[in-house]
Amino acid sequence: MTNKVFVAGVGMNQFKKPGMSEPYDVMGEQAIRAALADAGLDFSDIQQAYAGYVYGDSTCGQKAVYRVGMTGIPVLNVNNNCATGSSALYLARQAVQSGAVDCALAFGFEQMNPGALKSRWDDRAPALERAAKVVDELVGHPEIPSAIRQFAGAGRAHMQKYGTKLETFAKVRAKASRHAANNPLAVFRNVVTTEDVMNAPMLWEGVITRLMACPPTCGGAAAIVVSEAFARKRGLRTDVLIAGQSLATDLPSTYDAMDMIRVVGFDMTALAAKQAYEQAGVGPKDVDVIELHDCFAQNELITYEGLGLCGEGEGEKLVNDGDNTYGGRWVTNPSGGLLSKGHPLGATGLAQCYELTHQLRGTADQRQVANAKVALQHNLGLGGAGVVTIYKRA
Repeated sequence: MTNKVFVAGVGMNQFKKPGMSEPYDVMGEQAIRAALADAGLDFSDIQQAYAGYVYGDSTCGQKAVYRVGMTGIPVLNVNNNCATGSSALYLARQAVQSGAVDCALAFGFEQMNPGALKSRWDDRAPALERAAKVVDELVGHPEIPSAIRQFAGAGRAHMQKYGTKLETFAKVRAKASRHAANNPLAVFRNVVTTEDVMNAPMLWEGVITRLMACPPTCGGAAAIVVSEAFARKRGLRTDVLIAGQSLATDLPSTYDAMDMIRVVGFDMTALAAKQAYEQAGVGPKDVDVIELHDCFAQNELITYEGLGLCGEGEGEKLVNDGDNTYGGRWVTNPSGGLLSKGHPLGATGLAQCYELTHQLRGTADQRQVANAKVALQHNLGLGGAGVVTIYKRA
């Protein structure tokens, strides 16, 4: 069976700095209750739940769900690095599309600590061990935190290969701040200029400033997906269709090409995008609004190319032409993206779904992209998982 799958309800809470949020299970509960209210459903209507989080013990998802209800349904916990939220959505969509259930919940949360990401498991080889060896050879600088070495290293490779200027990445960050200023759920709503970004403290001289990196963030988000038959029977909205969705993992080229742009998931993104476009019967030119994984300003520009918005090496021109914001060809990250909205790992993919659902409904307030009909979501986790989802206004 291949049922059509609709987003019936979405919810999220305001993202906050570490130490300023509710506990993870409360954030999860808040997001679930908001999605239920948005859909007009009771928790008893949910047939399966998929909980996304990266930093937490087993069955943290159940702890959050039990605050809403205990109905005996399957609750599955998902961890796919920074693509965790969209991986939970992928599983929920798959369950409904296959006919296994008619109504599934995907939710995610993260209660993060300040500072750079780091593993909690220091008694075994890391999952990114193979990537680390390539990064050591291509980048060096072991004193710099790992995520910065990877994504800023990819940005440096783009600069060296294509002549991209550091200022171009600063323009991406400034754009994110202008968008987030209209998002009451973003952690940072202050507008910064390109000059502000360039003048921020350097994390790696000549390669990245502090404002080009997303902040550690706490928050929760959720989405409820349903079959068409269930929606019709219950009188639910069917205005946002998941028209295509692909989850791709790393290819041999990720490491064998010895290219930092590939190490941070370029080929994985391109594969997932190709498959999602084909499923939805659209191409990049058909897309109106995009939420993509801008964990670093450098990765946003690289992702333009991975998604096929432009050719390889043409990301700088796209930025300089203004084709990533209002009045241009696409509006990327109207929410403010990870750079300004924040990046609570388990919630990020579902927060992207929240934003794009409101964009297609026409309920995004001051962030609204005029006449948005097709939306694209891109969520990336190193190690790796790349999820691309195409939504259509039905």
